[in-house]
Amino acid sequence: MFASWLSPVWILRFAIVLASLVVHEFAHAAMATWLGDSTPRRQGRLTLNPAAHLELTGLIAMLVAPIGWARPVEIHPGAFRHPRAGMAWVALAGPLANAILAALSFGIQNIPFVSTSDALQQVFGLAFEVNVALVLLNILPIPPLDGWRALSALLPVRWRLSIAWLDAYGPWLLLLIFLLPPTNRAFSDLVYAVMSYCYGA
Repeated sequence: MFASWLSPVWILRFAIVLASLVVHEFAHAAMATWLGDSTPRRQGRLTLNPAAHLELTGLIAMLVAPIGWARPVEIHPGAFRHPRAGMAWVALAGPLANAILAALSFGIQNIPFVSTSDALQQVFGLAFEVNVALVLLNILPIPPLDGWRALSALLPVRWRLSIAWLDAYGPWLLLLIFLLPPTNRAFSDLVYAVMSYCYGA
């Protein structure tokens, strides 16, 4: 088991997941700051330094699982000119950043000197896979994911209150998705379907 942790592919995947999560959280912080909330800047989150974004449990998950998470960026919606729209934009900024990373990783694979290098193809192919997975995961309307936060911000207040009870069960639902073989396989199939479509386009 420990030998597999020290394999070059594992180390590469860990580094890519870590970097992608840092960019994800930085995007939340940057969007919130751009919209008028100084909280991320004051808390030192407007940086690409991994130490500012890492969270112990999420880091441990990265060590033992294909994916993990970083510390959420604290936001004060009252600082936004349009709080509900601002919250939606902040929520979507993270997946959008990963979508950009996925697109860059995909495009770089077609550069001549990269396309003829097995090592570089592996690096950028894995970066493409990780960021596609992060986009598809985070846009799911399941609390506490970004898709849920964006949806919640845009729903009428009475609708939001009527489904607020789901907040307590979202993490358990996500756990089931990744622990149950059928749902885990379905998510993996979705990731590879998107990747196959891009490679085949």
